[in-house]
Amino acid sequence: MNTFRKIYMGLLAICGIVAATATLASCSEEELSSQSVVKVDQVDYTPFDYWLQRNYVAPYNIAFKYRYEDNESDMNYYTVPARYEAAIILAHIVKYMCLEAYDEAGGIEFTRSYFPKLIFTIGEWEYQNNGTYILGTAEGGRKILLSGANYIEQYMKNGDDLNHYYLKTIHHEFTHILNQTKDYSADFQLITGQGYVADKWSTESYNTGFLQRGFISSYAQHSPEEDFAEMLSMYVCNSTKRWNSWMAQAGAEGERLIAAKLDIVVDYMLTSFGIDLPRLRETIQRRQRDIVAGRIDLTSLEN
Repeated sequence: MNTFRKIYMGLLAICGIVAATATLASCSEEELSSQSVVKVDQVDYTPFDYWLQRNYVAPYNIAFKYRYEDNESDMNYYTVPARYEAAIILAHIVKYMCLEAYDEAGGIEFTRSYFPKLIFTIGEWEYQNNGTYILGTAEGGRKILLSGANYIEQYMKNGDDLNHYYLKTIHHEFTHILNQTKDYSADFQLITGQGYVADKWSTESYNTGFLQRGFISSYAQHSPEEDFAEMLSMYVCNSTKRWNSWMAQAGAEGERLIAAKLDIVVDYMLTSFGIDLPRLRETIQRRQRDIVAGRIDLTSLEN
């Protein structure tokens, strides 16, 4: 009886295991799906996306990213996405005042060859602990970050504001990219070699008197690299009248130093890239007047 009970109970156990296995197999077959459990965000293309395809990707192979992406952002700052409407305006301005300005001055092949292939914009500025904030950055000749996009409607009707917050930043960062491609003369840094102060440029001691010391802006005192980029961007973004007023403030010695730097910058652009800098400046100034006067539609997505 005991032997029979043991055999019987063993058979029940085996049957139970088989039944359980069959049930699991059956459940697995029922729950398996042909659809992947890995979910990828689906992006619905907007009219703006199609406009960017026609005006950035097709002619220049440049991506203008306005949707927020963690991998394109700097996690050291609190940032927000660019508003859709603001991004549209900013993309029009960059196209008209930067891409097409370089096309006009140097030919579209210059713009295609050297302008970075990615422009990423965020809604807010990148604030730093020293009271300053970052308007934009350039990364390895590949990408330009433009911050503060959500303020574009506030500043686009004033040429000085438009220059300060957006356009100068683009030309400044593009200059860094050109410098990474072809270096400029070492003579440049010798002109005011003892005047560079790294991060002290934003302190009270260096926020005044920089013109007299031979620097076109307080930030130009940071380093020779920033000085060169400031010289080019400040020159092309400001009128002859405004530039001459700065030279008057600089005094004889300050004007002499700045003029010596400008000569090197002008020669660099002409000999390295075939760009006539005074002509580029005239082109940018004319296009800036068009924007400020409202002669350019900055919201249309038709063309």
